[in-house]
Amino acid sequence: MLEKIIMYMQYPFVRYAIIVGVLIALCSSLLGVTLVLKRFSFIGDGLSHVAFGAMAIATVINMTDKMFIILPVTILCAVLLLKTGKNTNIKGDAAIAMISVGALAFGYLLMNVFSTSSNLTGDVCSTLFGSTSILTLTKEEVLICAILSVSVVLIFILFYNKIFAVTFDEDFAKAVGTKADTYNLLIAVVIAVIIVLAMNLVGSLLISALVIFPALSAMRLFNNFKMVTMFSAIISVVCAFFGMMISILAGTPVGSTIVAVDVVAFVICYFSGMLIGGARA
Repeated sequence: MLEKIIMYMQYPFVRYAIIVGVLIALCSSLLGVTLVLKRFSFIGDGLSHVAFGAMAIATVINMTDKMFIILPVTILCAVLLLKTGKNTNIKGDAAIAMISVGALAFGYLLMNVFSTSSNLTGDVCSTLFGSTSILTLTKEEVLICAILSVSVVLIFILFYNKIFAVTFDEDFAKAVGTKADTYNLLIAVVIAVIIVLAMNLVGSLLISALVIFPALSAMRLFNNFKMVTMFSAIISVVCAFFGMMISILAGTPVGSTIVAVDVVAFVICYFSGMLIGGARA
């Protein structure tokens, strides 16, 4: 098996896929802790469906680079979700459900009505659950992903204290002069970028797993925000790497395999947390 791994690693497309997968997993885990603590975990699911709808529009109008539509539309909806959930009678969870289902239905309808593909079912399934396109990335696409991923990590590091404050006590943060709305907006925009990056890796229906599972796994073992964030990043990167290697070696779907590894890691962390808790007691 080791010889097989070494052989596959000699191919540039495998190295590109692993680099992109690890970067996306890292970015997802950093903001995942904040979203879970703010009870806003499903924003990832909602935005992923929005990204699917935007991708359907880009496909119908035959855009070469779909990112020019998907990224702005997803960011705009992230902002709308934040504003709608706070300032109107439509609360956060209802707003996410409304936009999520609407975008998914609208996207699938467009792809059916204006279909130019002979394998529509296959295209939709690949978009929802991930596809092998992660193994056909060009050097330019890897560079764009790396730039966006590094930007996300830098934003998180630079504004770590503000994000921490907004996460745990938004009212107190506002009272001491922190522009909580601005940082909530920043979090929403960053999550939108992560969602768009992750679409090729795990598909729009499985993106939430990259955001939620590493954070929940880390919370089983630690109760300190910094430690939870660090361990979440580590476990997310490790799961993404092993998930992609298993996928390449066994020929299984990339996205589903990564999520399955994340689930196994959560189960291990869950029972490890119970043992540690029992030992401490």
